[in-house]
Amino acid sequence: MADTPNRRRRSGGRAANTAKRSAELFKQSPWRLPVNTDRPTEPLGPEGVEAIHDGAMRILEEIGIEFLNQEAIELFKEAGCKVAGTNVKMGRDWVMEMVGKAPAQFTITPRNPDKQITVGGKHILFGNVSSPPNYFDLEIGRKVSGNREQCANLLKLTQHFNCIHFAGGYPVEPVDVHASVRHLDVVHDKLVLTDKVAHAYSLGRERVEDVMEMVRIAGGLTHEEFESRPHMYTNINSTSPLKHDEPMIDGCLRLVRKGQAVYVTPFTLAGAMAPVTMAGAVTLSIAEALSAIALFQYVRPGCPCVIGTFTSNVDMKSGAPAFGTPEYMRATQMTGQMARFYGLPMRASGSCAANVPDGQAMWETSNALWSAVQSGTNVVYHAAGWLEGGLIASPEKFVMDCEVIQMIQRYLEPEICDTSPEAIAVEAIKEVGPNGHFFGIQHTQDRYQTAFYEPFVSDWRNFEAWEVAGSVWTPERAHRVFKDIIANFEAPPMDAGIAEELADFVARRKAEGGAPTDF
Repeated sequence: MADTPNRRRRSGGRAANTAKRSAELFKQSPWRLPVNTDRPTEPLGPEGVEAIHDGAMRILEEIGIEFLNQEAIELFKEAGCKVAGTNVKMGRDWVMEMVGKAPAQFTITPRNPDKQITVGGKHILFGNVSSPPNYFDLEIGRKVSGNREQCANLLKLTQHFNCIHFAGGYPVEPVDVHASVRHLDVVHDKLVLTDKVAHAYSLGRERVEDVMEMVRIAGGLTHEEFESRPHMYTNINSTSPLKHDEPMIDGCLRLVRKGQAVYVTPFTLAGAMAPVTMAGAVTLSIAEALSAIALFQYVRPGCPCVIGTFTSNVDMKSGAPAFGTPEYMRATQMTGQMARFYGLPMRASGSCAANVPDGQAMWETSNALWSAVQSGTNVVYHAAGWLEGGLIASPEKFVMDCEVIQMIQRYLEPEICDTSPEAIAVEAIKEVGPNGHFFGIQHTQDRYQTAFYEPFVSDWRNFEAWEVAGSVWTPERAHRVFKDIIANFEAPPMDAGIAEELADFVARRKAEGGAPTDF
């Protein structure tokens, strides 16, 4: 539709009634953008950082990166890089000049401006699981292909939990919707069921352009307003080793030209798609990411870019990917050092190799999440709901992960480390003395309701009390939370005219055939 002066403005606002219903279900953390004030864990000395940087630059100068996108090839030629077929070699001075143009921090504003996020600096943001083809929950009891209802339910969890800051890709692939129109249905669901920052897959011109238009409509934005600052993002993976494919580079180029954000995340598995040494795997990952970020900065200097890490190892007995391992944690920490060296925001992931929401799932994901905190990560992809190395999405795992994420966010709150006289509490200690207790004194009474983290899945009762209450194990408690959220869910408000315009766009693009496919 053409933009007019009377065009409907941004929708969203504060959904107070939704927040009230949320509080009635269980107490959760308020919406906020956590700030990580901890000093990052830095396993590399200055010489280690320089060694990885030099290795990455040598890869770009001596070996080169394959770009299967013809437009990118022409742009690299224009920039003076050495191009032979699809192979591009680029000098380190040019790469560093281009990467230096990227902002260290930026904001992304969704249809509800109250859910704006800040990417970079000391902020750490958490997102939902994205892209598994399969689904598992306790009610079904087995792995099944994803469908639209399951995808929508996971989007409802994404909206419900305040500790989830953005809505990544499809939380499970709805294979019951034809691939030509899948993006239209799922992004429509995402924009209606959530008011958080949304994502577009870079899987062809039509999908990217459609999603940008849908985000623009949902925000009540003119074309100029949409392109004036980031309102959405895409995330791409290199095809390791040493390759960027056609549609992902195409999608990023389209987004950066319209002022939107791009995350470049090589998927380097040590021992398979990358050297078996973690330093070698990180070096390859850095080279692959910088090659694309340099291209995007050449096209639109200052465009918002994030460097991602997805460096882990494989099980050398089977070749299967492993996650949340000691090597994964160190690789994330090393990449954090490199991201700061280049002045770029960083993306990492919450991940595990477990097949069901069990103990393995939680210790591996907890390792991954805490390595994100330790590394100074700014954006944590797949933070809630991931199983089987990204092949399964689970609502129980989503809920259990949100418990961990809320604990992390509580850990980061500065008031825990308050050292004011009231917090040091010498007078309270004097009042109690050596023979009393602190339960009943005024100092405790004034603070007990907010003094400590209050869980919604964890059960802190002793064994006998837990047994009397039904001996409910953690995944079953999480399943009940999931069911309660879905039963009581109400979508965030959207202007009726905008909702109609969005639905009309989807209907028109479906009638036009959506995006081309091979089948």
